[in-house]
Amino acid sequence: MAITVTDPRPINRAEEILTPKALAFVEELHTRFAGTRSELLAARTAKRQRVAETGKLDFLPETQDVRDGDWKVAPAPAALQDRRVEMTGPASPAKMAINALNSGAKVWLADLEDASTPTWSNVIDAILNLRDAAQGTLSYTSDEGKEYRLRTDAPLAVVVARPRGWHMQEKHLLVNGEPAVGALVDFGLHFFHIAKQLVLNGHGPYYYLPKMESHLEARLWNDIFVFAQDYLGLNQGTIRATVLIETIPAAFEMDEILYELRDHASGLNAGRWDYLFSIIKYFRDAGEEFVLPDRASVVMTAPFMRAYTELLVKTCHKRGAFAMGGMAAVIPNRRHPEVTAAAFEKVRADKTREANDGFDGSWVAHPDLVPTCREVFDSVLGDKPNQVDKQRPEVSVTAEQLLDVSSAEGQVTEAGLRLNLYVAVAYTAVWLSGNGAVAIHNLMEDAATAEISRSQVWQQIRNKSVLADTGNTVTKELVERILGEETERLRTEFGDEAFRRYYQPASELIADICLSDDYTDFLTTPAYELVG
Repeated sequence: MAITVTDPRPINRAEEILTPKALAFVEELHTRFAGTRSELLAARTAKRQRVAETGKLDFLPETQDVRDGDWKVAPAPAALQDRRVEMTGPASPAKMAINALNSGAKVWLADLEDASTPTWSNVIDAILNLRDAAQGTLSYTSDEGKEYRLRTDAPLAVVVARPRGWHMQEKHLLVNGEPAVGALVDFGLHFFHIAKQLVLNGHGPYYYLPKMESHLEARLWNDIFVFAQDYLGLNQGTIRATVLIETIPAAFEMDEILYELRDHASGLNAGRWDYLFSIIKYFRDAGEEFVLPDRASVVMTAPFMRAYTELLVKTCHKRGAFAMGGMAAVIPNRRHPEVTAAAFEKVRADKTREANDGFDGSWVAHPDLVPTCREVFDSVLGDKPNQVDKQRPEVSVTAEQLLDVSSAEGQVTEAGLRLNLYVAVAYTAVWLSGNGAVAIHNLMEDAATAEISRSQVWQQIRNKSVLADTGNTVTKELVERILGEETERLRTEFGDEAFRRYYQPASELIADICLSDDYTDFLTTPAYELVG
């Protein structure tokens, strides 16, 4: 075999996942598809450079016939007809997986991407937990003796797994001496071990596909699906995929992405936080008109965000696909009733807007929020499983509307800069410790919000933004000073031992990427080099 495992036993029972046959499948995926993936990543860079010169993106003239065509995606399987509430969270550790499956949500987005640090032990544990869940044997007993079991009194959430984005590598699997493609490792191990069991369960191998930037990347996934189903002898169309529209170039190719995946597509999702990150990243050097106000003040009712979500609903329903709403980051705090009450109010308002706009369901980040989201969508859907029949012919979105960043209300402030640096360091530190999702100030933060935070800082330095609350200009020197103050604050909050192991290296990493003249495409790429 041309595939090598650098650590064959990162956790107990790893040998059940890292079998010769499973590794042979992953190797075959790389042999056939890794080269195309590399070409598509290079194409991303080239296109971004072209856009940077003009500050413009537009719908593709060469695919006009796809946008004008009368076609639909394949009908959704029964298990995915009703997606009114989707719980999100990592598939490792087992306790979190069980809580998500038992949450009462219709779907669980089992996240191997932004809510999970891809340590080798986490990667293998996630696949093992998902296999045990499919077999009905997943359980966990805490050190205190508390037992966690899959519920039998109500249906479990349907699992939709999210592999890593195309950009991530897996350094613990080498193919011909080179790190494997993270997405192919995640998909390959999950599909090989679990797909047939999921079919027997009346479900199927369902996936969320993150971070794509073009319909050609969707075509690659479709080619992978076709090959994988043939490899295991499954019927074509058994796999179903929901694509996160969480990059600005993908927003201009929604029809085309669904078309490429039409035999395997089940919908699109409004990945709002990564979408904001992508806008900042894509237009980071395109001038002041693309500088967003403080992250906390950018709301979904901003005109450019409304254009994005309205276009997504219209596109999905025209094609017979589901439109899935985004994450409300607020979470309850059981020790503080007033915080919980405010969280419920914000989630209710967010989900009400989505349900009334035509979305078929939406995401929550905490089991306690499942009833609130379900209640909102119940009130709109009634007895219907979805509202794909709600067409939006009145919606007409232009390229200019999608790029109208300057219409967002709010200001760039030193308070916002300070918060960005605090969140970027705090999240990265937790990520380095092996946990990809963490509550910070009663918000559930994952890699997307950290990416926004550090990217805003880089962009503000580049544009010499003037801070509305202090009048200071954002410079490297100012950022260094505030970063030092926020890092010291984290030391006092978490203590010297945690600071030395995680927060200090996190602060050094954030300093490197925020103060560098060159922009780092993904925070998690250099961070990955710091984890085991």
